[in-house]
Amino acid sequence: MEKPASTRQLKVAREIQKDLAEIIRAKGMASFGGAMVTVSEVRISPDLSVAKAYVSIFPSGKQAEVMQLLEENNKSLRGELGRAVGKQLRIVPELVFYLDTSLDYAEHIDQLLKQ
Repeated sequence: MEKPASTRQLKVAREIQKDLAEIIRAKGMASFGGAMVTVSEVRISPDLSVAKAYVSIFPSGKQAEVMQLLEENNKSLRGELGRAVGKQLRIVPELVFYLDTSLDYAEHIDQLLKQ
């Protein structure tokens, strides 16, 4: 069983989420094939070396394309994040992107309830 995140982990994760969301927003929808990308959650490892960023992508038809773009731009996104959090963190965590499917799941449940 996973132990609960420490206060420091939660603070760092929140800061990374905020900064990463701002970096992605600044790039604009055009950078991601016209899709809207939202950083819904960030979880950070206990040693603060790996940040798992969960992203929601709308419309969902562009998910594969946007995930590919995020992976391809991982180094530059991490570099920009480093400039944003460099004063607070000694090591900029490695970014791993995951698709947040909770919106799709909610939409699916909504469709089932409407039947």
